[in-house]
Amino acid sequence: MAHRIRSGLATALAAVLALTTSAALASSHREAPAITESPKVDGTDLYVFRSYEPGRDGFVTIIANYQPLQLPYGGPNYYTMDPNAIYEIHIDNDGNAVEDLTFQFRFTNTLRNGTGITLNVGGRTLPIPLRAIGPVSQANDPDLGELESYSLTLVRGDRRSGTRSNITNASGGGTTFAKPLDNVGNKTIPNYAAYANQFIYSVNIPGCATAGRVFVGQRAEAFAVNLGEIFDLVNFVPIEGASAPGANNTGGFPGGIRQSRANDDLIGTHNVTALALEVPIACLRGNGNGVIGAWTTASLPQARILDPTPTYAAPDLQGGAYVQVSRLGMPLVNEVVIGLPQKDLFNAAEPPGDAALADYVNYPTFPAILDALFRTPVNAVLNPDVANLAPTNFPRNDLVATYLTGIATLNQLSTVTPSEMTRLNMGVPVTLRANQSNFGVVGNDLAGFPNGRRPGDDVVDITLRVAMGRLCHPVPINNTQTQLGLCTPQQAPVGLVSFTDGAPLSARDLQNVFPYLNTPLPGSPDEARN
Repeated sequence: MAHRIRSGLATALAAVLALTTSAALASSHREAPAITESPKVDGTDLYVFRSYEPGRDGFVTIIANYQPLQLPYGGPNYYTMDPNAIYEIHIDNDGNAVEDLTFQFRFTNTLRNGTGITLNVGGRTLPIPLRAIGPVSQANDPDLGELESYSLTLVRGDRRSGTRSNITNASGGGTTFAKPLDNVGNKTIPNYAAYANQFIYSVNIPGCATAGRVFVGQRAEAFAVNLGEIFDLVNFVPIEGASAPGANNTGGFPGGIRQSRANDDLIGTHNVTALALEVPIACLRGNGNGVIGAWTTASLPQARILDPTPTYAAPDLQGGAYVQVSRLGMPLVNEVVIGLPQKDLFNAAEPPGDAALADYVNYPTFPAILDALFRTPVNAVLNPDVANLAPTNFPRNDLVATYLTGIATLNQLSTVTPSEMTRLNMGVPVTLRANQSNFGVVGNDLAGFPNGRRPGDDVVDITLRVAMGRLCHPVPINNTQTQLGLCTPQQAPVGLVSFTDGAPLSARDLQNVFPYLNTPLPGSPDEARN
């Protein structure tokens, strides 16, 4: 399998060209009008990759992040999950664009003794307004007044009518798992890393001979992006200003942005809630060819009626069929590929209907926006002038293959049904963290994006460069410059420019063990303020 993949690398690299439609850049944070009203069910990132923790390469790790832009000091309630919602990770392993496996998370929030922590003040016993009254160091800590837990169910077949089985704790067999309190601060939780590690569970997955692992809890944001400036009509020159990334000189494009953590609006400032699973490869393979397609969703009851006399247990009335309100497969798709009128529809749609959105892939609009914004300043530097910065090879059939069908010789399922999802060839060998290229496949690292997605894959810089036609020019394949034949250099006049948002990312910035994402930032002390 590995030889076949490597021999088809030229074709596989075409996958990256799909990113030309998605050049502005927050993976899926507040990406559609309706989801901004329900942040607890807003899916932000999906990572799907073979586990590169030493000794775990027989597993696939799937991380579905929710609740964007969490401020570390966002108390006093912080970021519990929605107990009325269903959070799901779906796997298609035969290519019909319908889920074969669904991992379903449901959450429960309870007050200790029905009231939370209470104090006797002047002869009256009253609940305190905070979630904890003292240092917290363990699950069900007596100083913790609000407890959050979840159940995990495996559904085989249709997500609503398929065969359901409980995923159980391998130590004791229980079906309820505790979720850690968010990182309130160092006084409440003195050693958050040690505290959170208690909530990594070994689990028995029905039909799997080997146990998997699960962790659900707050993590530090790992998506590197120059967010504010990008959405302010790309308020910087998105070309490497140094002679090389990190060189910190002026040897690159005049006035171009240089790599700096100061350009990153998420890493080091925000947290996110991660639903992390590690599943044996054999349990995901099914009867297919070793390629899986994955996407994550969140659904809410169809009807909600506000209660004029709400209680903690029943703040409103909800009922009816579950309606999908959030969806995420490949990064950035709904963010900047799908047109504004269809963004909410995309969140509600299921993969078999994605071919109807092919125009957004074949005729991408964002490269044209970049042309309108930057043709004049670029031409002030370049000689002769460039007539159009955006690539001109239409329609983009290669993009259809990447987003909707998978790429032959890399990550195409055994049956091809047009559908948008993250596809991972589980037969591609793991690249250890120290050797990973943050450019994934285009960096000659087949274990990375867009063959799945790892936390250290810099999808922003990849998308910017291929958006402007990098693959219309020769690319390095096994140290040889190869013309892929997808388009011509003349169709991408700035395809060799080192486009970047200036926000660096590397696998070495993240953990090398499950759940990979770093310990969340504490609400106190505020390092930025002190």
